[in-house]
Amino acid sequence: MTDIDPDAPSTPLTYGQAVAALTERGRFGISLGLERVERLLAEVGNPERSLRGALVGGTNGKGSVVAMARSVLSSAGLVVGTMPKPHLVTYRERIAIDGEPIPEADFAAAIERVLPAIDRVAAEVGPPTEFEALTAAAIIELARRGVALAIVEVGMGGRLDATNVLDLGVATVTNVQRDHEAHLGHTLIAIGGEKAAIVKPGNLAVTGASGRGLRPILDRCARLQVPLRRAGPRQPYRATLRHAGWDGIVVDLQTPSRRLRDVRIGLLGAHQAENAAVAIAMLEAMDERWSLGVEEDQLRAGLAAARWPGRLELLDGARLGIGRVLLDGAHN
Repeated sequence: MTDIDPDAPSTPLTYGQAVAALTERGRFGISLGLERVERLLAEVGNPERSLRGALVGGTNGKGSVVAMARSVLSSAGLVVGTMPKPHLVTYRERIAIDGEPIPEADFAAAIERVLPAIDRVAAEVGPPTEFEALTAAAIIELARRGVALAIVEVGMGGRLDATNVLDLGVATVTNVQRDHEAHLGHTLIAIGGEKAAIVKPGNLAVTGASGRGLRPILDRCARLQVPLRRAGPRQPYRATLRHAGWDGIVVDLQTPSRRLRDVRIGLLGAHQAENAAVAIAMLEAMDERWSLGVEEDQLRAGLAAARWPGRLELLDGARLGIGRVLLDGAHN
């Protein structure tokens, strides 16, 4: 249990108390399903309904796609909220505004807002997990701040992931490969079906998927009459790699409406060309929906400035006499 005394005078939670209250939920482990988080948000007035943006699922590349799109939109002067996962150093990273973790006091207040609802929901339908509580708190905070756009990364799968309470207007599935088979299924068709479930009626959809995993996405979009933008080699949205080095990559970007040459991307690895194609398709989907007005110079500046800490992150180890240091916490 946490060290919060229910009989003490009402004072704001400290950051440490908020983290303790949150991590206590960790003992409930993984429990997929939307009922608990839906009830949490209903208890606080359904703040998720005020958010718009993109929900990003897929096996690989979710964080990179979010990082690129967020950086571009911030370069265009838009206030963008994200919910990166997992965090590297501090829980504050899980609620970010324009790429910066919110302050400790704001994080503590966000958790404090959801705690009474957690107790009520736990009594009625069972205890929310740590991820569900954190998802609800992040949604409440992004809505409270009135962000222009929310770009949210799915936790696991899609259909039963807590983030799937969000209907942000654009749904993206980066790709479909084998992951979390104990929870999502043992075939690409089954896994793709779980991920495709983030696409909702009235959305615009984006995917970089191919092969067997693409079929469930095509089927769902056809059934819901949702327009689908496809990214990848020989697709309408594609990125051709021109250079890959320690300073990032350079690509030529092609969309149905334009071609941009020698676009620099700040993330390392040739694979980021595929992620860039997905990110551009997602940005154009958001622009179609909300007329964001991102200019070419803002697009270029945002992609060049994109960073995703701890994922093929290059550090200068010269002070330690060891040259370059590459940090990578990618899970696949």
